[in-house]
This record gives sequence, structure tokens and C-alpha cells, in this order.
Amino acid sequence: METLRTTKRDSSFSLLVVMCIVFIVFFEGSTAVLALNYTNYKRVSSLRLERIHRHLNKINKPAIKTIERLPPERPRFKVSKEENVMKNYNGSEHAWQMWHQSGDKCPKGTVPIRRSSVHDVLRAKSLYHYGKKPTRLHLDRRVDAPDVVSGNGHEHAIAYTGTSQEIYGAKATINVWDPKIEVVNEFSLSQIWVLSGSFDSDLNSIEAGWQVSPELYGDSRPRLFTYWTSDAYQATGCYNLLCAGFIQTNNKIAIGAAISPVSSVSSNQYDVTILIWKDPKLGNWWMGFGENTLIGYWPAELFTHLADHATMVEWGGEVVNSRSNGAHTSTQMGSGHFAQDGFGRSSYFRNLEVVDADNSLSSVQGISTLAENTNCYDIQSSYSNEWGTHFYFGGPGNNPQCQ
Repeated sequence: METLRTTKRDSSFSLLVVMCIVFIVFFEGSTAVLALNYTNYKRVSSLRLERIHRHLNKINKPAIKTIERLPPERPRFKVSKEENVMKNYNGSEHAWQMWHQSGDKCPKGTVPIRRSSVHDVLRAKSLYHYGKKPTRLHLDRRVDAPDVVSGNGHEHAIAYTGTSQEIYGAKATINVWDPKIEVVNEFSLSQIWVLSGSFDSDLNSIEAGWQVSPELYGDSRPRLFTYWTSDAYQATGCYNLLCAGFIQTNNKIAIGAAISPVSSVSSNQYDVTILIWKDPKLGNWWMGFGENTLIGYWPAELFTHLADHATMVEWGGEVVNSRSNGAHTSTQMGSGHFAQDGFGRSSYFRNLEVVDADNSLSSVQGISTLAENTNCYDIQSSYSNEWGTHFYFGGPGNNPQCQ
């Protein structure tokens, strides 16, 4: 069951997109990581502030241009039953993003956008780096490992397809937790990667999932996010709507907004379903949420390799290990529990599927798994009739075996 309410979209819609700039403010709750200092900045020059304000005016200003698009052709879905244990543990069907709790909503024909602030920019390394993932460095890895690069302290626990396929999309249902983050410039995420190209210089990547990033958002809440790049994270792409790229069409789901409620150990488990696929008519890559909700799309012209198809899909977790205190970070991945702890304790991805050239969804077969340091974070995959191809993953980071 999705933790954010989904609403069936009129199949004959012709969307006029005018931004509803919603100033989304969240109050810190008792679950926040209060030890993190989100506002410890150096003195800022007036020139830098002027540049920051000019940039914020670009990304925060209301749009006045209307965009008309035909609805994409959705992949053909398979009907599957939920496992009984999920029915016992899933929470309310009325789960929302946190900004919905105040009763706010955008008028028809507009979309919600999380407003960026000066403090958001100042937490980044620079204005240029704001909203971008850091460029990663190659490290030695197995010949059969996926083309995901572990560098600059990035660590993963992922499942992945082979590299010889033509893939036109991917889907999964992702367990939502609120992992603890040790240092402000670290993050923990659970996401889908749709990939083509090489990390050397021209990787095309479309990404979506949930993320805890104090540096980007100023708090420790899990938030729905998107990302894209067409040159291996060098100059192109950004998170969410922080640059030109992803075009949002939905007026109920805010990219970058906090997800609530979240899972807790041996209690209610909440998950979100995310689908990324290429529209066979126009070639744009769309993002779906739940079974019926369209969030928006990445225009085909953003990409080189992905202008045709993807060659690999990855599902799983990623953290940043900055070793700020000379030891491995205690930033958690997933729930903070290792894969062996299973349902109700470990985080999971279930019902992993891919889209083929006929725009059909099918359960992915023969996945491989990778975790760079299994003493810190690990992954275990399996298959069942109810959950299809699925896996548990995660870990606590620093522990006696992970230094």
C-alpha cells in the first residue's frame, strides 16, 4: 500500500501547467536528528548573497508559460496479490505527504513546488553544487559488477540487471524508513536507477526514490526525490526541480516533500511504488507513483544514450561515508538493520519489474547483487509468488566489524 494517496487521472487530460508555488514548511518533530547543525555557516559576502538570490528567483518564480502534452502510453500492468503479512502490517490507506496534513492543495492546472531558501543554498559546497550529486571517482571493482562507481565515500547495497538488455523502464515498491544521518553533508537514499552509457564521461541516469539529506533539505525526514544526468554527474542534471529538466504535471504530489508516516521496527510498514518508463509514442521518460498517478516526465532531448533505451537498471540503497571522525560513518542505510533481520526490521524492495520494447511490465529475472562493504551494509535477494523478485538490504554503518 502506498504511503502517499494516489488519484486516478482523467485519461483524456490536456494539462495546462502553471506552477502553484507552495511554501512548504515542516516543523521538526521528536524523530528529527537534533544533533545535526543545519545552520552553521561562514560569514556570507553581499556579492555571494546577490548571486544566490538571482538563482533562487529563477527556480522559485511562478511559471507563466502553458505546456500541453498528450498522456503517455502506460506499460501494461500485471495484477498480483499482496502477501498476507503486508495486509497485517500496512498502515492507514490515508497516508499523505506531510504538507497535505494542513489541508493545503493546489488549484487545478497548477503543480506544487517546494520553495528553496538562502539557507538551502548555503548548506551546499557552492551555488554551482547546490542540487547536484558530487562527481564520483572510479575504484577497482569486479569485472561483472555494474557500472556504479564507489568514490568520494559513496557506498551501495544494490540489485542490478545485466548490461546486454534493451530496457524501457523499471518499477519497484520501496519500503520507507527514516535512517539516522551522522553528518550534515552525508545522505541515505533508496531509489531506482535507469542507466545507459559509461561512468567515464557520458553516463545517462534517471533516478527516483526517497532520500534523507540534511544538506539538501535542512532536516532529517525522508523525502520523495528525482535526479537526472546526461554526462556522469559532471555538469548536467539536478535533484527534483532545481534546474531545467524534469517537468512536473501532477498537482497533488510535491517532489522534495516529506513522506509520512514511515515504517518502524516490528510495527507498521509503509512503502511507495515508483515506475519509470519511456513513452513509446513521444520518447519522453515518465515517472509514475502508485498504480495510477503520473508525476511528470524527463524530456527525451535531455539525453543521448537514453534517447533510445536503457541498458541497465539498479534498485537499492546508497549512503555517503565522509569518515568525518576518522572512522566509518554511523549513517544508516534503509532501516539501519542488516538484510538478515527480515520483514519488520530490515528495509525491502519488492516486486521488481522491467519494461520491454513492447511496453510490457514483467518480473525481473536473474538479478545480481552488490555491496562494497558487507560489514557495514548488505543485501539478500529472493523470489516469491506474492512479492516477485525482491530483496532486503541496509545496515547501521559503523559497528565493531565496520570501522
